[in-house]
Amino acid sequence: MKRLLLFILTCFSIASVQAQDDWSWWNETHGWEPGMPGWRSFIVISPGYLGPNALPVPDVARGLLETAKSVKLSFDLHFREGDPTQNLAGRFYYPFSDKIGIELYGVLFEHYAMSNVIRDERAARDRDGRGVAIGDLYFGTHIQLVKDRKFPNTLVRMVAKTASGRPFDAARYSDSPGYYFDFSFSKQIPQFMGGLNGLPFASFGFYSWQTNDMNNLQNDAFMYSAGFEFNNEKWRITNSVSGYSGYKNERDQPAVYTFSAKRELRKNALQFQYICGLHDWKYQTIKLAYLWQWK
Repeated sequence: MKRLLLFILTCFSIASVQAQDDWSWWNETHGWEPGMPGWRSFIVISPGYLGPNALPVPDVARGLLETAKSVKLSFDLHFREGDPTQNLAGRFYYPFSDKIGIELYGVLFEHYAMSNVIRDERAARDRDGRGVAIGDLYFGTHIQLVKDRKFPNTLVRMVAKTASGRPFDAARYSDSPGYYFDFSFSKQIPQFMGGLNGLPFASFGFYSWQTNDMNNLQNDAFMYSAGFEFNNEKWRITNSVSGYSGYKNERDQPAVYTFSAKRELRKNALQFQYICGLHDWKYQTIKLAYLWQWK
């Protein structure tokens, strides 16, 4: 019995020493010593210092409430030297009337492979830089304020972000809540070109998220977008520029260009998107989605 207890204590001692030694590489890389703030304070909660799905620029709103109920499943490929990422994302949208709708969306599964350079730049504690993650859950409300009048179509959107994304120690997600809201405006131009209607649109709003900076626990940002859409009964082709501007100047002012093409099928739809980071978000992304729709 004594020998068994001695063996168990020895195993625990070895495991404890190994666990402590496991972080020596991180301590040496970032100059951490006992008595300094914990490792969490080394990770900057900002879109430029996290994975591509942590604090992304929201999809643009076009001043119009979606009329069809839908479930969307998307396969996304994020290209960046030192951090190629792939993920599966989902979205559920349900309009209660022609005035209000709700949505629920997020990344269901993510695979990443960081280089040592990217890993250390983000102060991540994932030694090999590879792994899988689960994203944050977002839920929001869309309200149609004006439609088909002299004043432009007007939609208000309010969305909350949960802190469900993991892992934080690999600097993939922010492990903090946030929210955003915006007002979007558009005006339909019938038969704009070659049988296609035109829809210029723009939006402005506010984006806020919690940080781990004890002096400034919240980052606030002005959110914006502008674009033009060609559409008919079968196609919706959109070009837009969007982003938000945080005030801390810690790579917190991401801006992206987005090309989107949506093809309506008999009942459902296919969508292709190309997203190119213009500032503080250094990815190029391809999204392929299938939408199940019903009236």
